[in-house]
Amino acid sequence: MKYTTTIVINLPIKAFLKILLDEQNMKHWMRGLLSHEHLSGERGEEGSRMSMRFLMNKREVEMVETILKKELPDKLYMAYDSKGVHNIQKNHFTAQGDKTLWSSESEFIFESFLMKTMGFLLPGMFKKQSKQYAEDFKKFAEEGISVLDM
Repeated sequence: MKYTTTIVINLPIKAFLKILLDEQNMKHWMRGLLSHEHLSGERGEEGSRMSMRFLMNKREVEMVETILKKELPDKLYMAYDSKGVHNIQKNHFTAQGDKTLWSSESEFIFESFLMKTMGFLLPGMFKKQSKQYAEDFKKFAEEGISVLDM
């Protein structure tokens, strides 16, 4: 399953990236994030890996993020692996004066029968979550509104 999420953030690209790349900010825009832990590689660089735990729909999900490509300020590609799912995120950033266009291409590869069924029957659930993360990031970056306060 593939889809693209786009959003305009009312910040110049340099300020946008500073907020996006700061691991301490993730809890403010990634709903359900319980914890994250650096696993390997140089933190924030290509090849680095981080474990992330989320509470999603009343169940705990653990995934490993791997940075695949980092060519800032234009692009940042990551892979997320969890039980039964491999997700590739290709993030593209475009400066638009004092704003930034963030376009995120998502590709989900389902490995288990259960996840294949969910992907087939409920593709909107995955799209909705991606859109929610983008909107929550926008609120935090532009207005300082954290999901922790909602």
